[in-house]
Amino acid sequence: MTNDNRNKLKTLLVYWIEHNEEHSQEFKEWAGRAKEFGAPETAEALLQATLEMDKASVLLSRALATLE
Repeated sequence: MTNDNRNKLKTLLVYWIEHNEEHSQEFKEWAGRAKEFGAPETAEALLQATLEMDKASVLLSRALATLE
């Protein structure tokens, strides 16, 4: 991998991790709203999506660590 590609990938990984964290927070917020308006199954699915997004972020962080 060229240094340019390595640096670009590092930048992308950082971006993806931050982006996932933003989405995860939004999912949690909307899960709470869904629960409030009587959609507990929707809330549960959003909370599950939060967990999966957080897992993806862990893997992306691991990938980033291997490049540093």
